[in-house]
Amino acid sequence: MTVMVDIRSVHKSFGSLDVLKGIDLQVRTGEVTVVLGPSGSGKSTLLRTINHLEKADRGEITVDGAPVGYRRSGDRLHELPEREVLRRRTKIGFVFQNFRLFPHLTVLDNVVEAPVSALKRPRAQAVEHAHRLLARVGLADKAGAYPAQLSGGQQQRVAIARALALEPRLLLFDEPTSALDPELVGEVLDVIRDLAAQGITMIVVTHEIAFAREVADTVVFMADGRIVEQGPPDAVLTAPREERTRAFLAKVL
Repeated sequence: MTVMVDIRSVHKSFGSLDVLKGIDLQVRTGEVTVVLGPSGSGKSTLLRTINHLEKADRGEITVDGAPVGYRRSGDRLHELPEREVLRRRTKIGFVFQNFRLFPHLTVLDNVVEAPVSALKRPRAQAVEHAHRLLARVGLADKAGAYPAQLSGGQQQRVAIARALALEPRLLLFDEPTSALDPELVGEVLDVIRDLAAQGITMIVVTHEIAFAREVADTVVFMADGRIVEQGPPDAVLTAPREERTRAFLAKVL
């Protein structure tokens, strides 16, 4: 199986704060990697470096064989202009914890906007595709609604449809259920489960341990900017080797 995401010795600091301290991680095509860890462990920053929303200070990240924010010339990497970075970023869908929908646009237009503006798709084609995606996430009847008229779970499902509209090779989820009321969490996780069943490559940062056990091919536990432990869900969640992992799971299970 090919490697979709290849992260090698990635470091990232904000001022004097070292957030990522040498991350090595490979994510294979068609698999789901779930990243667990306490707040401040570097999980969200790791996701943001993968699609170049944050620039790594050291190390290298490739997605589908190419660095996202750079072009390679021999042994050197040269930073790409922002327009080219945005073009490459269309292959990486990102679902944020706080939805980030455009409040002045309908649900349908939120999903249509990126394919039309970023990929220059004909609007009629983008609209047709958007309707299919909204049906896929169970919101076919909400196309004309505005985000403020939706529950949090519905807004997050629109955000997932919007990410899928660009037909990405990789989907990143940054705690997609943490802003939701408990009774709404299941409807979002059900959509992510369906995507996993369809073989979409995903990296999911979450605290939902039962979901990780059920859906993940690989579970990664991070703490203090490092990967402490990784492996199949049964190994990491049932019989973790590291004391730091055991202490974390004891608090959340």
